[in-house]
Amino acid sequence: MIEQRTMMHPMQATNLADILERVLDKGIVIAGDIKIQLADIDLLNIKIRLLIASVDKAMEMGINWWQQDTYLSTKAKDKAIVKENEALKKKLERLEAK
Repeated sequence: MIEQRTMMHPMQATNLADILERVLDKGIVIAGDIKIQLADIDLLNIKIRLLIASVDKAMEMGINWWQQDTYLSTKAKDKAIVKENEALKKKLERLEAK
């Protein structure tokens, strides 16, 4: 049985891995604005900002929104529950004081 194998291109795989590593290590920002005006009146104004980076790089830049999102972080969810409980206790105290 003759087995035919196609030649792999290690250079392409290495290049793609290198590019991905560089992008995640350094980060990349893509920004753009779309503005539609009619007779100097803004009809539509869209600002697009996209940042691609590793988690470590993002945290180094001060971006950590996922740590405060209650859907992504259990710590944030616990904090939100504690805050809600405190607000309810204060509301109950005000109602009982009347």
